[in-house]
Amino acid sequence: MLRKEAYKTLVLAFPIILGELAQMALRIIDTAMVGAVNYKQLAAVALVTNVLNIPFVFGIGITIAVSQTVSMAHGRQDKNRVSHFLYNGFWICFLFACLISFGLEAGKNILFHLDQDPEVARLGLPYLRLMGWSILPMILFLSLKQFTDGLQFTRVGMLLSLIALPLNIFLNWLLIYGNWGFPRLEIAGAGWGTLITRTVICIILLIIVLKHTLFEEYISAGKSQWFLKIETCKELLHIGIPSSLQIAMEAGAFALAGIFIGTIDAVSLAAHQIALSVASATFMVSIGISQAGSIRISHAFGRKDWHKISLIGKSNILTAILYGSLCAILFIIFRRQLPLIFNKDHEVIKVAAWLLLFAAVFQISDSTQAISAGLLRGIKDMKIPTLYIAIAYWIVGIPVGYVLAFYFRMGAAGIWTGLIAGLTFSAAFLSIRFRKMIRTRHDMIINYSV
Repeated sequence: MLRKEAYKTLVLAFPIILGELAQMALRIIDTAMVGAVNYKQLAAVALVTNVLNIPFVFGIGITIAVSQTVSMAHGRQDKNRVSHFLYNGFWICFLFACLISFGLEAGKNILFHLDQDPEVARLGLPYLRLMGWSILPMILFLSLKQFTDGLQFTRVGMLLSLIALPLNIFLNWLLIYGNWGFPRLEIAGAGWGTLITRTVICIILLIIVLKHTLFEEYISAGKSQWFLKIETCKELLHIGIPSSLQIAMEAGAFALAGIFIGTIDAVSLAAHQIALSVASATFMVSIGISQAGSIRISHAFGRKDWHKISLIGKSNILTAILYGSLCAILFIIFRRQLPLIFNKDHEVIKVAAWLLLFAAVFQISDSTQAISAGLLRGIKDMKIPTLYIAIAYWIVGIPVGYVLAFYFRMGAAGIWTGLIAGLTFSAAFLSIRFRKMIRTRHDMIINYSV
């Protein structure tokens, strides 16, 4: 039974995973193509990525509310509510995207106040501005993608995400290196490539949602359902804000870790960016499984089918453990080869290979905590999991990492040891929380039946 449920989740997750990997690949492409110029520009990409991570993932968290509410309404076969959540969710995401992009533009000079290499900060400024504005079309794209995913049409977003890859590579090739007569913009060229790519896929997905027959019944319902309602916005934000905080606290911890490492030297920061890029790629698979499991659980939650919720949850956690174990083995085996994708500098490669061993250690914890958080979102359990995540990263992970790095002089390895501690804490408490919620609900059903 668990194997069957795991299979169903993976079938739904596969297009989401490909889409997430494609989006991750866009960042890796920027890192690799800019890294081919020189390691200072690679370090600048790392610095900007760390600064962008917190506001960007906060916006991503808001979009998650769209898939959760749409899936629950879909589970009740209520197309009017599906349409209503789409409209309200889109405009909430638009508002947050504007706040994020304008805020980054206003605060762009923060790069010069983070105790980083001055040349790295100078190189990163134009890239930060362009990437900040690209968040606006990206958040809108994700809000629409969450709508299609919530209806379990996960291939739509996947196909567009895959189309974005060759487009982004081509634009980078033109603008980073100055091919075909285009100006050689180097790191700024990567920013322009990402901004253009994200705008294009956003426009295409908007046209598909509005015009394709798959979504016709929901769009036609918009005549009576497309209006802003305070209660609906509150329901979306009840899921979106904690989801954003959960993701932002994790991303923030990794971003702050990168900033701490940047105060050591540019080589450590470049190596950290390489190891983090590789670990983030495997994490996208966990995110895909988490989203698929959350969508399935939200659908079952809409029907109040707690037996189904229990089966989906247990199968997903088992999948997380198996997947994390596989990633750990691969990281250990290929730790010296993977960094060569990004940079050829001997010192950078040496440090990155060492950090990948630490990344291998937290693969099981990382996968388990991501999938457990998704399961809890599916049953609208938000407050306690958010508290656990806050403790995991900001009371355990970052303080432990800082002490080991700077007081015990472990450097970047100390920061990554702290991340291991935080991720392990998060994985343990979130998975226990889900099992407790299921057991409590099961006991309530039995007592009610008696």
